[in-house]
Parts: sequence; C-alpha cells; structure tokens
Amino acid sequence: MTRKVRQFSGGVYDLGLHVVWCPKYRRPVLGGRVAERLDELIRQKADERGWELIALEVMPDRVHLFVKHDPKSSASYVANQFKGFTSRVLREEFPHLKSRMPTLWSSSYFAASVGAVSAATVEKYINTQWERPGKKGDGS
Repeated sequence: MTRKVRQFSGGVYDLGLHVVWCPKYRRPVLGGRVAERLDELIRQKADERGWELIALEVMPDRVHLFVKHDPKSSASYVANQFKGFTSRVLREEFPHLKSRMPTLWSSSYFAASVGAVSAATVEKYINTQWERPGKKGDGS
C-alpha cells in the first residue's frame, strides 16, 4: 500500500485505525441480509464523515474494519460512530435483532492505530479472515 497523506488547514495526516467489535454475547447474527445491510451502512457512515474505508469484513460474530480517519476523530469516536449508527438502523429494519438481544453490540471494541509500515499487513489480515482455519462460516 502506498502512503497517501491528506491535508487540512493545520497540516497533513495519514491516520489508520483497525477496529473490531462484536454483537452482544458474541451471537452469530451478522449473516445474510443483515451482513449485506451492515456493510452498506458502514460504507455510508464512512462517506458521510469523510473517512476512507480500506478494508471491511463482516463475519457472523464480529466486524473487522480498517479505516483512515481525520486527526480530530479519536479511536473511540470512530468506533462509536459506526456502532451507534448501525445498531439503530439494523434494529429498526430487522426486528428479530430487537427481540433476541437487549442491545445489538457489545459495549466493548478493539481499536489499534495502524502505521504506514503495517497498513498492508492489517489490510491483508482483514481481507483473509475467511481463509483462516475454523472460519469457513462456522461462526467462530
């Protein structure tokens, strides 16, 4: 991956974030139409905020995301923007997500900054989740 810096009035930046979050109780509810819609919603939120989505993988029991964000957005802000927006819309559109779980997402998440050297490694890791042993649709 080549380094692409972005500019704003105060300088230049290249900030990448690897974010992972799971449904409440790690239930494998992110399949089929729910997964497709979640993918659309995450892309919509990234566009709305001006963030660049580098890699995204929706798995039955977790979401992996590699996003380039602006310097004013903290890791917690980025994660919570995706989680809050997608939870609200998905629970409105898919009533079974409301009836099975008190909330869609676990309150926790994983976030790690991604340096330019390891950006390609993180992208490859996310894009190959389904190729890893024990990950072929078994929900683990």
